[in-house]
Amino acid sequence: MKHDWKKNDKQFYLPKNKPETIIVPKFNFFTIEGKGNPNDEFFAEYIGVLYSLSYAIKMSPKQGFSPENYQEYTVFPLEGVWDIDEEAKKNYTGTLDKNALIFKLMMRQPDFVTPEFALEAIARTKKKKPHPLLDNVKFEAIEDGLCVQVLHEGSYDNEPASFLKMKEFAEANHLKRISMLHREIYLSDARKVAAEKLKTVLRFKVK
Repeated sequence: MKHDWKKNDKQFYLPKNKPETIIVPKFNFFTIEGKGNPNDEFFAEYIGVLYSLSYAIKMSPKQGFSPENYQEYTVFPLEGVWDIDEEAKKNYTGTLDKNALIFKLMMRQPDFVTPEFALEAIARTKKKKPHPLLDNVKFEAIEDGLCVQVLHEGSYDNEPASFLKMKEFAEANHLKRISMLHREIYLSDARKVAAEKLKTVLRFKVK
């Protein structure tokens, strides 16, 4: 049976537009780190590299190198963990300088993908679709644990309103945000969907 994250993992990817708590277990990801304004052209190159690897895994049976326990699945959505650099933190006045953003983009991979298989996929992709950013990709197991999350609908620039709701929810439930890092899961393609119709999962760790 095909694994579809929209059906099998709804709690992690399709929350309601009201804040809620969730425990996020360890998942495997291809990850890549960078810095700068996500509206600039370079950002698409980072995304493209992650998609090329994710589809290399998905299409591996047709390429003759899939693992024995391969299962049909839907490719997982793009995610990103966001921060700002130290200088921006010192001089922060409430207005975000997007050029100071630090990001870690990632795409989850199925449980059957081992570190060895991931390295093979990277090596094969370097030969088939070479790109310098492939040298910066890592395969990591990441566990977020207890988090507050919400579905944000609309422009990325309007996310502060959703984060305020999350903050109020956390305080009302005696939860403390661990850091200012936050995760975004992109359910919409910003190249094809109007800003006011974008759907993004927002999430931060609490204790």
